[in-house]
Amino acid sequence: MTASARERTRRTVRGYHEARFRGEAAAAAAHLGEPFRFQSPFIDSDDRAGHLATLPGFVSIVTGVELISELYGEAEATLVYDVHTATPAGVQRTAEHFRLADGKIVSILLVFDSAPWQPMKAHIEP
Repeated sequence: MTASARERTRRTVRGYHEARFRGEAAAAAAHLGEPFRFQSPFIDSDDRAGHLATLPGFVSIVTGVELISELYGEAEATLVYDVHTATPAGVQRTAEHFRLADGKIVSILLVFDSAPWQPMKAHIEP
């Protein structure tokens, strides 16, 4: 694997990550490919537009994001970060694994402890 391949993956994943936490759905969508799959403890979707439709509600409760670790390969990446929220869940440690094809993100697996979110589940699911 070349350094340039890792750098392309980094630019794509960080571009998506940063746009997402700014609430810029169109900018985040520019980094997503087709077909697309998203999985998390609450949402399992094959729909890019549906995935990004939940963005405004999510970003409205985020008060900060602290990146802990970022690992990049040629066609995959993993980010570990803390999401600070204005909810009873408080700070949520999160891991996000990405798979890429042709320079676009085609799969996201979001991993976090969903227990603090259970009381708010009805407001999270689409």
